[in-house]
Amino acid sequence: MSNLVSGRTGDWEVVIGLEVHAQVTSKAKLFSGASASFGAAPNENVSLVDAAMPGMLPVINRECVYQAIRTGLGLKAKINLKSVFDRKNYFYADLPQGYQISQFKDPVVGEGVLRIVLADGSTRDIGIERLHLEQDAGKSMHDQHPSKSYIDLNRTGIALMEIVSRPDMRSSAEAASYVRKLRSILRYLETCDGNMEEGSLRADVNVSVRRPGEPLGTRTETKNLNSLRFIQLAIDHEVVRQIEVLEDGGEIDQETRLFDISTGATRTMRSKEDAHDYRYFPDPDLLPMVVTQDEVDELASCLPELPDDIRDRLIGNYGLSAYDASVITEERETALYYEAASNNADRKLVANWMTVELFGALNKSGQSLTDCLVSPKMLSALVGLISDGTISGRIAKDVFCEMFETGKDAATVVEEKGLKQVSDSDEIEVLIDEVLAANQDKVLEYRSGKDKLFGFFVGQVMKASRGQANPGMVNETLRIKLDVSS
Repeated sequence: MSNLVSGRTGDWEVVIGLEVHAQVTSKAKLFSGASASFGAAPNENVSLVDAAMPGMLPVINRECVYQAIRTGLGLKAKINLKSVFDRKNYFYADLPQGYQISQFKDPVVGEGVLRIVLADGSTRDIGIERLHLEQDAGKSMHDQHPSKSYIDLNRTGIALMEIVSRPDMRSSAEAASYVRKLRSILRYLETCDGNMEEGSLRADVNVSVRRPGEPLGTRTETKNLNSLRFIQLAIDHEVVRQIEVLEDGGEIDQETRLFDISTGATRTMRSKEDAHDYRYFPDPDLLPMVVTQDEVDELASCLPELPDDIRDRLIGNYGLSAYDASVITEERETALYYEAASNNADRKLVANWMTVELFGALNKSGQSLTDCLVSPKMLSALVGLISDGTISGRIAKDVFCEMFETGKDAATVVEEKGLKQVSDSDEIEVLIDEVLAANQDKVLEYRSGKDKLFGFFVGQVMKASRGQANPGMVNETLRIKLDVSS
C-alpha cells in the first residue's frame, strides 16, 4: 500500500519522526526527594533543589536511571554503561534554574527498534535513535489573574525519558501506531503510566515532505501533542500545508509550531532552535553516570514478557489472527486476562469472545477490565458451555449479557433461565416435522430446486425451539428430511 500523498503537481512522500516525552514512574523527582505525584495543589511538591535556591545541589535518583534502562531493554536498544548529564540553557519563567538538566552527546540508552502493526496486519520496524533522561519544567498559568501569570513548579524536576525515533514513519496512521505501541511497552514495563490526558506522555512531531526519491525536505516540529487523535490531525494538517507552500513556489521554514485543537490547524510558535542555540555543556554538579553490566543484566532478567513476544506466541502457538493477537496484547492486563481465560479452553473462541463481546460491553458501559464482573474463569466457563454443546453461540450472547450485568457465572444463568441447548434427536425431529407440516408449499418449492429456502426452514425450527435447538443437529436432520422425495 502506497503512502504517497497526491498534490496538484504530483505525488509527495511524507517523512515523520517523533520525540516522545514519557514521565518516569517514580515516587520522587529526578534530582530531588520531592514527590512526583499528580494532582497536588500548586507548588506543593517543590523542594529547594526544584526551586533553584542558591547552594542546592542535584542528587540522581537511582530508580529513575533503572527505569530508563528497563525501557531501553524493552526497546531492544543499546544500554550505555557510561552517560553524561548536560545543561541545556534557555530562559523561561517556569524554569527556575535558567537551564534544564538533560543528556546530549552521551545518553543512557542508544539505538533500538520498535515494531508497529499496520492496518492490514503486516508489521514495520521503526528505528529508535536514543533515549535520554531529563528533568521537566514547570507550568505557566495564564488564566488565574486578569493581568498576571502564575507559575506552578510541581512538575519542575520530574524525571522524563525523551525517546527519539528515526524519521522512518510515512503517514499519520503509522505515527499513531508507533505512539500506541510505545505506550503499550512502557505500561508493560511499568516505567511510565502512559496517561496522555495527565501529561505523562507527550509527543513532538517532526514532519517534512519531499518528492519520492529526493533528499529530505525541511522539517517543522509541532510540540506537546497529548492524544493519538491530535497527533494524526496535526500531521495531516502539516502535510497539506507544506505541500501547498511548496507547490505555490514557496519554501518551508524550519520552525517550531503549535497545534490548535479548536481549529485543527498548526501555527507558528518560534523559529526552530539548533543544538548550539542551547549551549550544551556537561553539568558541573553531576559526575558522569556509570552503571555496571551486572546491574543491566539483573534488570533484564526481571523484565516481563513484552507485547511482541506474546503476540508472536498467540499467532504461532494458538493460531490467533494477527488482528486478535494485536488487540489482546495492547495492554498487559488484557493479555493476562486472555491467558487465564483461555487456559484449558478453546483459545480461538476465547479470543473472539474477548475482542467482540467483552470489549464491546466494556466500551459501551465505560468500564475498565479491572472493574468488569466477568472474571477470566467465568468467561472460560461460558466458552466451555459452547464447546460442549450445552448452549449455542446465540444463547451464549444472552447469557454473557446477564453475566456482565449481575456477575453471575454462566452455569447459574443457564440453569435459572432454562437455556440449555436441545440436543435430543427425537425432540429436534418433532420440531422439524411440525415446521415442515406447516409449510408444505415451501417444501415443494425447495424440492423443485429452490435450495435457498433451506435457511428459511432452519430459522423456523430455531424459532420454534426459542433458539435452543442444536444448530448442527437441526441442519443435519432437516437436510435428510427435505431431500427425501414426497
